[in-house]
Amino acid sequence: MKFIVETSARHVHVTQEDLEVLFGKGYQLTKKKDLSQPGQYASNEKVTIVGPKKEMTASILGPVRSASQVEISLTDARTLGIAAPVRESGDIAGSGACKLVGPCGEVELKEGVIAAKRHIHATPEDAEKLGVQDKEVVSVKIDTDGRSLVFGDVVVRVSPKFALAMHIDTDESNAAGCGREVYGEIVK
Repeated sequence: MKFIVETSARHVHVTQEDLEVLFGKGYQLTKKKDLSQPGQYASNEKVTIVGPKKEMTASILGPVRSASQVEISLTDARTLGIAAPVRESGDIAGSGACKLVGPCGEVELKEGVIAAKRHIHATPEDAEKLGVQDKEVVSVKIDTDGRSLVFGDVVVRVSPKFALAMHIDTDESNAAGCGREVYGEIVK
């Protein structure tokens, strides 16, 4: 069974409190476009991620979260000078630090910068069809023109709130030569 493989570019998740520091009291994110995961969207708002070596811009994804988090590739981490461990989204304890700069203020994140672990979002029904369980670690083969690749250490995340899709970062996407529409399948 094949599933879509999507490239997740660098992005930021923020709390309502941090959003208001960055953009002003009472500020609300404005939707640019829906993402593949139900209820998730790319906003029109961008912030500057400031590291010890450099800075770069990233979009904020909505809706707001319970903890602010920055997801970057390992290449971005080296460029910024930030130690960003490879982690599942939300696992930010002891992760990298940075400053976020918006038009109205700055937020110092003492932790929260990660390189997202590649993963598959699946509904319980999709997981059953794929023969996998929540938190299982699998390998996924991606067929592309001239750069087919098998990714190991892919964590499966199962929830009725998900839509079936695999997410990789820009470094991984470039390594596999991914174009606009790429599919993968679990290999055993």
